Amino acid sequence: MKKYIVFIICLLLASFTSCKKDPIDLTDDELARDALYNIMNTYYLWNNLMPEVKKENYPNPRELLEGMRYKNLDRWSFVQSYDDFEQQQSAIFVGHGIKIGLDENNKTRIAQIYKDAGLYKQGVRRGWIIKKLNDVDLAPIFVNNDNDAYSALIGLPQAGITNKFLFEMPDGKEITITDTKTSFTLNTVIHYDTLHLKTGITGHLVFEQFISPSNAELQQAFAFFQRNNINNIIVDLRYNGGGDLTVLQNLAAYIGGSQLFGKPFLKMTHNEQRKSQDKVVNFSSVPHPVNVNKMIVITTRMTASASEDLINGLKPYMEIITIGETTNGKPVGMYGFRYEKKYWFWPISFTLFNINDESDFYEGFTPEKYVIDDITRDWNDRNEACLNEAINVLENNSVSKNNGYQYRQPTIFSEGSKRPNYTFLIE
Repeated sequence: MKKYIVFIICLLLASFTSCKKDPIDLTDDELARDALYNIMNTYYLWNNLMPEVKKENYPNPRELLEGMRYKNLDRWSFVQSYDDFEQQQSAIFVGHGIKIGLDENNKTRIAQIYKDAGLYKQGVRRGWIIKKLNDVDLAPIFVNNDNDAYSALIGLPQAGITNKFLFEMPDGKEITITDTKTSFTLNTVIHYDTLHLKTGITGHLVFEQFISPSNAELQQAFAFFQRNNINNIIVDLRYNGGGDLTVLQNLAAYIGGSQLFGKPFLKMTHNEQRKSQDKVVNFSSVPHPVNVNKMIVITTRMTASASEDLINGLKPYMEIITIGETTNGKPVGMYGFRYEKKYWFWPISFTLFNINDESDFYEGFTPEKYVIDDITRDWNDRNEACLNEAINVLENNSVSKNNGYQYRQPTIFSEGSKRPNYTFLIE
């Protein structure tokens, strides 16, 4: 069976390169730039709205993309190194495996931690306070939203770098832990369990990103949900920036149930030159579907792309209630174009609609109830603000009163470079 490399239209980009001077005289970056120029004119969703540019004025593809991008709508197109893509698709993470956030009382805490991270193996969990990093008070850096200072303090995303953490545990005790950055396979299903509520058994899934290795993790989680006969589900997508469209199709099918297998899920539309590529994306056939009555989705501004398409695509088929913060607002997706073993180009290439032709959510999905991302508690703590509100919605069939609360998105920094959000197509 042919194995697809996640995501995409892989084209011989040499055929896209056209130059006024002999290609021998061009640098590798200039050849890559010229390839991207032709791709943007052919595949870019807003190719009729791009600024007019002279490609020779740009020394590399990254600068050219910035010059050609339709800035009124496009916040996402990017150029990625070949090595970064390969590492990401294999789910390899290098570092301590943590996200750190600032809570409402200006204390820095673990907001997320991967299960194979060294700190996790030493007992660290979401909600723990980090008082100092390498003997430096961490909170002022976060209060000032100084990501550069944080990155300098925690160091490069390279194996072998050691840092010292002073933690305050949930019981108030302090502990110093020294941890060395390592390379490990991250988990995208951060947590799953069941909640026995007065409305029945509810599945609870915390899911971080849609990448190919997610399929095995989701299958395990939904086999557990099916064995436990869940009738509703809480899907926590608060840090999920999107990913692979095929993983999205699978997750939607797990939730929607077997009666949706093969039915229309999303419609994909392209620019006027690429209308022949327009297509309907159907629900996949998956093992262990659960066919729930209601889905509660926890969101933040980091909820983007495929995460939003899960909401939009399932909305015509079932009751969905979102709580948390307004989502990112990305109803569009990318094709990936590989340039030799140096770059991947990711221009916005298509729009995704649900079966009711709804798509224009560039302002994001507004939640039915604003709820703080409560980083003071672990995922399975029923007093965690978002989980608590989700339980309330299921048990009382309505959101709780707002009481004048003004939502404030916590400051959260991740290790290393920011992972971009996508919606990809596998061809």
